[in-house]
Amino acid sequence: MPSKYISLLLLAALFLGSCQKEAVIPQNATPIKEVATLFPDYRDVTIPPNIAPLNFMVKDEGATEFVASVKGHTEIVAGAGDDGKVQFDSLEWRKLLEASKGTDLTVALYAHRGEGWVAYPEYKISVAAEPIDRYLSYRLIEPSYELYRQLGLYQRDLEGFTQYTIYENNRVNDVEENHCINCHNFQNYDTDRMLFHVRAKHGGTVISRGNDVVKVGKGKGTDVPSMVYPTWHPTHDWIVFSTNKTGQAFHVTNPDKIEVVDYGSDLLFYDAEKNELRSICQTGDRFETFPCFSPDGRKLYYCSAYTPEFDGVADSVAVDLIVKLNDSIRYDIYSMTFDPATKQFGEPQLEVDCHSQLKSAAVPRVSPDGRYLLFTRGDYGQFHIWHHTADLWLKDLETGEVRSLDEVNSRDVDSYHSWSSNGRWMVFASRRLDGSYSRPFIAYFDVNGKARKPFLLPQEDPENSILLMKSYNVPELSKNRVRHTHEEFKKVVYDDAAMKPVKYVK
Repeated sequence: MPSKYISLLLLAALFLGSCQKEAVIPQNATPIKEVATLFPDYRDVTIPPNIAPLNFMVKDEGATEFVASVKGHTEIVAGAGDDGKVQFDSLEWRKLLEASKGTDLTVALYAHRGEGWVAYPEYKISVAAEPIDRYLSYRLIEPSYELYRQLGLYQRDLEGFTQYTIYENNRVNDVEENHCINCHNFQNYDTDRMLFHVRAKHGGTVISRGNDVVKVGKGKGTDVPSMVYPTWHPTHDWIVFSTNKTGQAFHVTNPDKIEVVDYGSDLLFYDAEKNELRSICQTGDRFETFPCFSPDGRKLYYCSAYTPEFDGVADSVAVDLIVKLNDSIRYDIYSMTFDPATKQFGEPQLEVDCHSQLKSAAVPRVSPDGRYLLFTRGDYGQFHIWHHTADLWLKDLETGEVRSLDEVNSRDVDSYHSWSSNGRWMVFASRRLDGSYSRPFIAYFDVNGKARKPFLLPQEDPENSILLMKSYNVPELSKNRVRHTHEEFKKVVYDDAAMKPVKYVK
């Protein structure tokens, strides 16, 4: 395009911008006791000093205009029309949070009704001193009763609104290449070491170590067990997987809609340097799943259910059996010591007893300081993202106290969770908005082991959290961006001939 046309476009943009109405705080607004209806509800939350603007919508059918003021050590003002969408300038927001670390912000909100302005009651937002890891990775997926299509792994820059594609299973109209992608995982919050699974067509596990990206999996005619839920050792190229035999069942009258069943699971140790896989435990009367290394790499936590009915049973029988017994399968949390010198595991030790309370645990995650064990608890089973009874629970590994994280939980599903690298933040998936779609919520976790009111992941257009017909699945924090592009991953995934068969050492 000729430079003169570029100059004209820039001048037009500047002219239009200068003509936009500037938001001004009303001077004679009438105070009212009526509390504003906001979405998302960001009242009285604690936020990181490096989070994107908390844009929101005001719902007031009688108003035609809105103005919001956020005041700390500095002040920013934003306005909205009758759609009620208040969107703050990103640069001004960043300066405000930086200047207000460790203090409270005061939010004043005004609405124009009829002939004059009204002022809603003010509310507070606390800005913590500690930041959150800059990137959040997740899978965007349609409901599980849909064929896996147009799903992908993405990484969001939490300091703004940019979303990067890690890998998508197909492009538009690329139907024949549909395949499932799941279980992305990083080593110690660093994307330099990461993995994700590809299921069905082009199946295998994609493992990235520095500049090296490979796909590993079963060789033809081999009896290598499937590698499912992973945990990286924090300092070595070792990964513990569970191997699971899973399927889906559909409820007729149960509000949970879908059940993801597991009818056989054990733990595996994988040495990525040697491409060798071996069993940690092969128990016919127990299901073991969701492994998690402790931050020092010397203990492995996992979920285990006592299932004597499945001992020695053929898969064809187990599939029918799990449907009948699924609501009576309950998992506890166990741990095993791990010796990095010998790569050997100790004897199982019970950490959290859930089955005696007719409850079931899933996804144990240890805080970076090794003090707290965060997990999901539901009524039964281990796939709690579909269970409306799912809540987050916490064990203090120093005192032994186990409690519900009431400060965070809702009346709907609160499930998959991860810690920030400094231990001051947790991100989890919740269906509290509509009961159907998982959205990421972030909560501050203080030095006394107490969580604060969680807040919804900010969006540039706040209505996006209502209109997006996909769930955010497996939210994982990381300190840096994934170094490899979608095209680099795609090349590895589609090159089935280059897949490295895993060596299974029985």
